Amino acid sequence: MRIIRFLEKQIVYVAVVDGEAIKIAPYDTVRQLLDISGGSSAWIRNKMPSWEEVHVELDQLNLLVPFELSEVWAAGVTYQRSREARNYEATGEVRNQTTFYDKVYDAKRPEIFFKATPLRTVGPGEAVALRTDSTWQIPEPELGLVMNREGSLIGYTIGNDMSCRDIEGENPLYLPQAKVWKRSCAIGPALLLVDSVTDISDFTIYCKITRNGDVLFNDSASLKQLKRSPEELISYLLQDNEIEDFTVLLTGTCVVPDNDFTLQENDQIDIEITKIGTLSNKVNSNHATKKELV
Repeated sequence: MRIIRFLEKQIVYVAVVDGEAIKIAPYDTVRQLLDISGGSSAWIRNKMPSWEEVHVELDQLNLLVPFELSEVWAAGVTYQRSREARNYEATGEVRNQTTFYDKVYDAKRPEIFFKATPLRTVGPGEAVALRTDSTWQIPEPELGLVMNREGSLIGYTIGNDMSCRDIEGENPLYLPQAKVWKRSCAIGPALLLVDSVTDISDFTIYCKITRNGDVLFNDSASLKQLKRSPEELISYLLQDNEIEDFTVLLTGTCVVPDNDFTLQENDQIDIEITKIGTLSNKVNSNHATKKELV
């Protein structure tokens, strides 16, 4: 079961997606819906027959970030593929040698860094931005863990952790600049409730990048490749730290474009994760554009 938010005539609606049905929940916020339901899919499903149905396809709605986002954190070098990409950024070569990326991949403590505030985050159909002082930029498709203020897992979403490979590769101390700028993160299209998932290792992440109608990149990877468990990553985020409701922790990327690829203006990025949906964003260095409700 998934929860979404969408905008129609300047009104924000909270809706529940169960199979093909999209029903508007009679609550002002996702927080209110989850508080009343206890986050139970069974409770929500029992109430849904009396709720107003939306008779459009999901991709026809003017979707928003699916909850009242607090902040976004991210974990790095959690996949072997990410480890290889980071090493290439740092050395400019594909070869076997030990770097600090190898060390963090094998270390007990994971890499966790601050990624975005709501101001720096866009939703489905909005444009992510290119950083003007970088010439090597890629999307990083990631599974997002959505938590409440106690650190309990509420559910899952999709994140695009936009990244400047040249800036990070020049010096690891430049990581905040390689990761954080306006519209450098996208979240959506839905919140998949945690009790709807048996095992995230069954998930597959897909990423497609299109330019002028041509598919330049199209690849996928299984979450089975994730080195660290959600519980482990959350425990390190919460160590001597405080979070608010609807904090997202991105779990790292396992789908990375070739080393000679960089994003350009007007590229289309589509990231799909099993059961959650597809997060679609254009690349734009100017104004973000929203899809209109059909």
